[in-house]
Amino acid sequence: MALAACFFTPTSSPQPPSVPLLRLVGVSASSSPLTPSRQLRLSLSATAGPYFSSAQSPLFLYGSQNIKSLVVPLALGGGDGDGNDGSSGGGGGGDHDGGEENAGDNNRREALMVLSEADRTLASLPKDLATAIQAGRIPGSVISRFFELEKSPLLAWLLRFGGFKERLLADDLFLAKVAMECGVGIFTKTAAEYERRRENFFKELEIVFADVVMAIIADFMLVYLPAPTVSLRPALAKNAGSFAKFFYSCPDNAFQIALPGISYTLMQRLGSIARNGANLFAVGTTSSLVGTAVTNAFINARKAVDTSSAGEVENVPILSTSAAYGVYMAVSSNLRYQVLAGVIEQRILEPLLHKHKLMLSAICFAVRTGNTYLGSLLWVDYARWVGIQ
Repeated sequence: MALAACFFTPTSSPQPPSVPLLRLVGVSASSSPLTPSRQLRLSLSATAGPYFSSAQSPLFLYGSQNIKSLVVPLALGGGDGDGNDGSSGGGGGGDHDGGEENAGDNNRREALMVLSEADRTLASLPKDLATAIQAGRIPGSVISRFFELEKSPLLAWLLRFGGFKERLLADDLFLAKVAMECGVGIFTKTAAEYERRRENFFKELEIVFADVVMAIIADFMLVYLPAPTVSLRPALAKNAGSFAKFFYSCPDNAFQIALPGISYTLMQRLGSIARNGANLFAVGTTSSLVGTAVTNAFINARKAVDTSSAGEVENVPILSTSAAYGVYMAVSSNLRYQVLAGVIEQRILEPLLHKHKLMLSAICFAVRTGNTYLGSLLWVDYARWVGIQ
């Protein structure tokens, strides 16, 4: 029989208290009182130990002798003690008052309740997830999603990687969105190239190929970097610099919804755009280096085979093209994908269609397809504007 425990202050009477320390689920108030001979001592596990003061009086439970399992929801208040350790991963900037402390306590209580219902312990969870629970940084809904994701062999394997874990816990459709973006990218970018070049499409096929290669390499990072996350990052070193501390507290998406107990200032959200911009500049430059190098290799091979085309197609300038693509990724792609993931999907579509996953996936697919096609058109115009094509 499962028990739901409700804690009360014990009386000083030597007899059992008139109000039981535990309420038996399914037992009415008219049931016969429990006798002291059936008294049980409550032994708190190491999981719950840090949240109770050692100075507290022993707790005694009264219940039937055929108890098989005990579920104890921890009533964690906002008092002093070690149970109010603050969050070390992200957030901040708001008022550090009792409201955020109570939110942390509620998060911790919800998460531990989910663990109890699933017959799991903190020791069975990844270390970063267990630490976040103890710090009160994540609510019970995140733990429930973790248990659901674990049921899939592929997702369970991806949960071993911190970056994937943070993104899958924030959005269970994250992997589907990666597949959408990369799968659609080839077709939409090729179509956009043809729309802009028309009769020159086949004459400039090497340039088209370079654009598509750059796009496929970059598409994954465009979904990965701006995606909303559940922060499970370890605490920074105490001697970390001010810039490191600032960017550590920034969200991964400037527009993402903060979890209970966490708040982001305007500067932290702007910092997210700057940090992702720097990352995407590096990604765009690197992917362009690879793409243009491969394109030049094809051009040179074509010239060697067909000498008549030696003067028709010139090699693509590697450095200028790579730098231009890096800037494009840092500005245009960064802003478009931040708005797409943080505003359109998380704040508009998911609240409306969270119970209709199939419809949500279909609309996300359509929106991301349009965004990818728009990005391809913008890149061709930008490349011609800066003179690299």
